[in-house]
Amino acid sequence: MARLSVNVNKVATLRNSRGGQVPSMMEAVRVCIAAGAPGITVHPRADRRHITPEDVREITAELTHLRDRVEFNIEGDPRPELLALVAEVRPHQCTLVPVQPGEITSAAGWSPATSAGQMQRIVGDLQEAGVRVSLFVDAEPAAVEWAARMGADRIELYTEPFARAYASGGWKLEQCFENFAKAARQAHDLELGVNAGHDLDLENLLLFRTLPFLDEVSIGHALVSRALFVGLWPPTIYLIGESVERLEQQPRRRLSR
Repeated sequence: MARLSVNVNKVATLRNSRGGQVPSMMEAVRVCIAAGAPGITVHPRADRRHITPEDVREITAELTHLRDRVEFNIEGDPRPELLALVAEVRPHQCTLVPVQPGEITSAAGWSPATSAGQMQRIVGDLQEAGVRVSLFVDAEPAAVEWAARMGADRIELYTEPFARAYASGGWKLEQCFENFAKAARQAHDLELGVNAGHDLDLENLLLFRTLPFLDEVSIGHALVSRALFVGLWPPTIYLIGESVERLEQQPRRRLSR
């Protein structure tokens, strides 16, 4: 059965939009763990628009005594700052992701034309530090083969194309899912583990979790988006009830004529 790693970036995005510590990043991590999540994922970007290095260190400290039960995955582009942070905190896994200037979120996996020498060195350095390395790739044979040549332990399949195909349904979905299944089988044959993430949600995961050899899925945006409405219901009802009760307790005022 595939493991779920909850990406908590969106909680930090909301916090940073207002400043301060609300909503609490650490409370979000604790709630996910209390709910049974076997993994936590963060993606600290260079512009610090959501997860910060300080968040990473706090989460690391929180998970120290849970290391045998909860995996910590740090995503990011292999810039010196990120690599130094990963070497410092030693998460279970580092997922290396290409970043395009000005992008809102990841839009593609690593190109198979990416220089091999530097990537192989980075992968090797992380592995020497005891960190499992996953490379973010498209569900294409050349990309999976490239990841194997880089010496990675796993790939993370970029699943936005699957999510779009799922929304369309029909033969496009069948063809797309088969492409992902072929990529997963190829990765397994090359002794690579298989992770996946991007736009997976409560609906399309029902199909995607049947992907052969799937080890882990990373989901953040869909979980936080769903929680926004599921979580708004109880406190809103409570506050409305409190307001009505207090209003009823106030003395009635006569209208002046």
